[in-house]
Amino acid sequence: MIAAQLQPLDLRNQIVNASLELFYRDGIRATDIKKVIAKAGVSENSFYQSFHSKEDLVTAFLHRRHDIWFTWFKTEVEKRLEVNGGGLEVIADVLQSWFEDPSFRGCAFINLVAEGGKFDSEPFAIAREHKEQLKQFIRELATRIHLQEPELAAAAGVLVVEGAIVRAQMTCDPKEAETARLLFLCLNHS
Repeated sequence: MIAAQLQPLDLRNQIVNASLELFYRDGIRATDIKKVIAKAGVSENSFYQSFHSKEDLVTAFLHRRHDIWFTWFKTEVEKRLEVNGGGLEVIADVLQSWFEDPSFRGCAFINLVAEGGKFDSEPFAIAREHKEQLKQFIRELATRIHLQEPELAAAAGVLVVEGAIVRAQMTCDPKEAETARLLFLCLNHS
């Protein structure tokens, strides 16, 4: 599904690549740096030459996760719009394909916020920016398909996406995307 777009394996990328799976699968708080070091196959000294702290690694992880997920998401939405036409409901189809992936563990950015921490930290700022870019993308789609209020559609669309992600994570049911599809169809006609 969302295949990790791994960067060439210099030491820093090797460590970030290891964090992609561990932080997403197990959570940031639950993942000790020693687990990342072991998965990356580097020494502790090498880790600290590349990253000053766990938060520094979390920041790199979030940037990489954003790049991978957002590229995948936009590409899949655009493909479906091109092939199927339609409106914002294609977003639900893309979400369902993600929810069906056995490695699906929700949104890394929502999970970060749910784990707590400092709201004024760099990781929280990255999470907010990720959601803002999602909203901008939905606004662009709404404008392109000539919805009357693209800003309102974008704000509602982000809520639909985030709600569907959380529901799919909680229920382990990819069909939560069907409810999102209904809500997107309503947005298309508002």
